[in-house]
Amino acid sequence: MQINDKTRYFEVLAVVLTGLGKFICMDWMNWRLLYILVIVIFWVGYVCYRCWGKHDMLEYWGIGKTNFRKTFLELLPVGLLCVIAFVVIGNYRGTNILNWHIIPILLLYPFWGIVQQFIVVGLITKNLRDMKRTQLSAWLIVLITALIFGVVHYPHHLLICGTFVLALVYATLSLKNRNLIVLGTFHGWLGAFFYYTVLGRDAWQEVFGVIG
Repeated sequence: MQINDKTRYFEVLAVVLTGLGKFICMDWMNWRLLYILVIVIFWVGYVCYRCWGKHDMLEYWGIGKTNFRKTFLELLPVGLLCVIAFVVIGNYRGTNILNWHIIPILLLYPFWGIVQQFIVVGLITKNLRDMKRTQLSAWLIVLITALIFGVVHYPHHLLICGTFVLALVYATLSLKNRNLIVLGTFHGWLGAFFYYTVLGRDAWQEVFGVIG
């Protein structure tokens, strides 16, 4: 894919600013839903802009049918093991609050997961790998991506650890041109179970303010 380094640097900077916006809007101002809506609109708009007349951009980012089945089958055993581990840990910690609220989260959170995978894993890994002026090893790119993904989830230490470990897997698969839609979907599903078991947090209530 012929993309100049200027564009790649801009995308990396935009990712960093998106992360900083998370700390300000979600953690400080508690504007969770507003932040998510703005970020989704911005990045969906950016994808449409970049793909205008360049249909191969989506495939380059991993957004399409390519490797869909292969990626799903690779992540399925990992996902099942993680869900079982989350439930066991949640029961041990007494933080397991599984209730009907997780159903809409399982349906909605994958969309946010795909956006997150595109922003961090897709753009960071692909741009660091393909920049002409910067030659980084694959393991260093994976580590940088995982660190960024983990730090973005500060100050929740368990969330930092969990996302860091999973990002090591996601970034590795992204460099192997795996399907970003599948990565984002699994991110959403695993994130939902992690919230309702290990963290003992009701994501539906936190975002939409639903009571009961």
